[in-house]
Amino acid sequence: MGQPNILRAVKAAATALLFTAGLAQADVVASTSTDPTHTLGSLFTSVMGQEHSGMRAVSPLRLSALGAPYTGQGLDQTGGVAPYSAAELDAMGRARGGRQWQCLTEALYFEARGESVAGQFAVAEVILNRVDHANYPDTICDVVNQGTGRRWACQFTYTCDGRPETVTDHAIHERLGRIARIMIDGGPRNLTSGATHYHANWVSPSWARDFPQTAEIGVHLFYRGR
Repeated sequence: MGQPNILRAVKAAATALLFTAGLAQADVVASTSTDPTHTLGSLFTSVMGQEHSGMRAVSPLRLSALGAPYTGQGLDQTGGVAPYSAAELDAMGRARGGRQWQCLTEALYFEARGESVAGQFAVAEVILNRVDHANYPDTICDVVNQGTGRRWACQFTYTCDGRPETVTDHAIHERLGRIARIMIDGGPRNLTSGATHYHANWVSPSWARDFPQTAEIGVHLFYRGR
């Protein structure tokens, strides 16, 4: 609680000193050993150094989005609020990663590219929740490709629907790559309350009767497995 008050005092004092110096236009240089502002300057440097250290811990993707205005595009019509809006995501630099990042980006593209930003983050949550769950594989790629190639046995429809995985909307693919990067790097999972399953609202799979529904975002209903 003490540091914010000190920082405010330092900033106020520094502003006053600069204003006074501007008025005086003095052609003198004070010795740091006798200058009454030396201690104040040291304190200011110390506090700002702590702030600088904290900023180094912030993800570069988040830093690049700080200047972008929030447009509300992260708000889903059914109530889910994504941690970033579409505008914020698009203002970020291109995301990069290894095989696990590629698998998550691919899954988001073919499973949720037509969804709202909140819906896309929600699908990412489900995949990562499965990675953490004892009943599923422990890597993103293994979760996404579980049952791949066996019709009706795959966990994610696009991996066994017989259609080629061809990316045609590169702008959306890049945005989803940023979402994948954010989530792999520890992004919040607060949209689906720990969901491990989802389905489109125009189908009614038998397993949906066995699990509690946790959310409805866009055209997807989300459930938490046991």
